[in-house]
Amino acid sequence: MQTIPLINLLYLLLPLIIVWYFYKSWVGNQTEILYATIRMVVQLLAIGYLLLILFENKHIYMGIVVISFMLIVSTWICIRNIKNKTKSEYINVFISSTTSSLIHLILILYFVLGLVNIYEPQYVIPLAGMVFANNMNGLSLAIERFESEYDRTKDFITSRRDAFKASMIPQINSLLAVGLVSLPGMMTGQILSGVDPLIAVRYQIMIMSMVLSGTGLSIVIYFLLKQRSLN
Repeated sequence: MQTIPLINLLYLLLPLIIVWYFYKSWVGNQTEILYATIRMVVQLLAIGYLLLILFENKHIYMGIVVISFMLIVSTWICIRNIKNKTKSEYINVFISSTTSSLIHLILILYFVLGLVNIYEPQYVIPLAGMVFANNMNGLSLAIERFESEYDRTKDFITSRRDAFKASMIPQINSLLAVGLVSLPGMMTGQILSGVDPLIAVRYQIMIMSMVLSGTGLSIVIYFLLKQRSLN
């Protein structure tokens, strides 16, 4: 696979500066994109070094700590843009994401991939990151839309329906477009690494199925918990 010199990444600053300028001019926020970009670079460099350590250390207790940290942070990010930031709401989101994520991780690691040792860091951590991130995004969209609709109508059923549908649009669109409009990131990375495209396709089917059902199940669990708390 072609190695990217770090200095070459600076070329990507050119279009980024253009987007930052118009974002600053039109939205009125000159720090958000800069902060997000700097944080992304720092976090990825840090996780790159951390993964080297984690891949060499296959103790399951280390994996539990890492996955728990990822779940806590993803839940915190999920509720960042919603109105209700109470402890009970955080717990609802955490339970929803954790339950869905663990179900899918066990299903994939033990049954689909057939790993003898269920904790293999090079599989568990990337897959956990994918499912956590998509659950986080789906839940965030669903909750934000639900709050908006519920404040307006006070109708739980209608608000839940609209929120669920809106939050699943990105996931469903991804399934409809894959292979026709786009080659997803994991499949592209594997092909660039020299993996047989037909093998890469199998992994991508696994990932996209996990993303859709993982996101959907986390939202379903959240609304079941939410309905009980509102009654």
